Amino acid sequence: MDTIFALSSGLLPSAIAVVRLSGKSVKNILTQLVGFIPKPRNLCFHSLRSSNGEILDQAMIVYFPSPHSFTGEDCAEFHLHGSKAVVSRLFRELSEFSECRLAEAGEFARRAFYKGKLDLTEAEGLADLINAETESQRRLAMMGASGSLGNLYRQWRKKLIKARSLLELDFDFSEEEDISSDLISDQVWEKIRVLIKEISEHILAAEQSGILRDGLKIVITGSPNSGKSTLMNRLVGRDISIVTQEEGTTRDVIEVNLILESVPVLIMDTAGLRDAESLVEAMGIHAALQHIKKADLVLVVDDMHNLQKINLPETQADVWYIGNKSDLGYGNSQTWPIQISAKTGKGLDHLMKNLNLFCQNKITKFSDMIPAKERHVTLLKDGLDELKLALEKTNLEFCAEHLRRASDSLGRITGDIHVEDLLDSIFSEFCIGK
Repeated sequence: MDTIFALSSGLLPSAIAVVRLSGKSVKNILTQLVGFIPKPRNLCFHSLRSSNGEILDQAMIVYFPSPHSFTGEDCAEFHLHGSKAVVSRLFRELSEFSECRLAEAGEFARRAFYKGKLDLTEAEGLADLINAETESQRRLAMMGASGSLGNLYRQWRKKLIKARSLLELDFDFSEEEDISSDLISDQVWEKIRVLIKEISEHILAAEQSGILRDGLKIVITGSPNSGKSTLMNRLVGRDISIVTQEEGTTRDVIEVNLILESVPVLIMDTAGLRDAESLVEAMGIHAALQHIKKADLVLVVDDMHNLQKINLPETQADVWYIGNKSDLGYGNSQTWPIQISAKTGKGLDHLMKNLNLFCQNKITKFSDMIPAKERHVTLLKDGLDELKLALEKTNLEFCAEHLRRASDSLGRITGDIHVEDLLDSIFSEFCIGK
């Protein structure tokens, strides 16, 4: 297998650039560039020299011998000055070594997987951790990267394998007098029922992982000229939506990403809801209705002094009615618990306090273990279906087969069995140096 190398730090130029190597030629490369093989896992400062003796740079070098490295192979890192010229020159020198080449995206992590250094849930968590932008995304990624999710799925799989072995013991030795068939079966059925409950609850938490990863969707809606776009501009802190006295100015959905209470939030300003007067406006209203249906929170902005009735579509979202234009006088507090003036900013602090509390409540409901990927949820559902089928079977051999299929579904999540078709998709999400 080739020895691979890549830049593992950030974009150049930078103060420090870290170049990582992994493979069977690492010792030879270190001997040629450094002049010796450094003491394992100890940083040393030394000059790097080309094959003709030219000094390439002075760097900190660290060596990780197999199997005690990220990939499980011999690895090394060069901590160089973060110059484009320095890194480019080192890359050219490394390319001169036999069977040494630039790594592909995710190739270091893929090698770590093949060597048993991490499972698929850890690899996916690591990719998410690198791309995390918020505290909530970091928390979700760490569930996978730390190995916690993989350990949970392996515990469940171990219980299934144990239950299956008890069933096979039952139908293989059911005629032996010293083995109680009823006692064994009762143990198996109870284990299956417990697992069905645990996996079902785990799947229900998957919806929350979508919020952690992708964010909450907040849609601003209302009648034309109620102040939706002005409120949008206030919330994001800049003029992103056009505000005029003319009705129907907003024809498309305007989206902005924010962070509230460490939760990613997508706020959408939508077209005013009314009987459309043009095809373009009708398309904008249709888009607004579709987003309302999929929202987590809908802010209905009403002009308290010129109330116009609107028809909201059915939605599972929380719906807040916001009374606007309080600078012209307050309205009924029961109709509009939150009253603001989008024009002057009056009452915005109260609205933001409620929005922050809404996001905070979403975070506090999260359990310690949440399925991080749609792939996990699909396989968990497959396994759950097999467990339910196992309970329905009176034939012990059929029941054991359903338990085998359920355990295989859990094994595919961690990558313990049958995952070759998934690897390209999973590891392509990594950057070159990971």
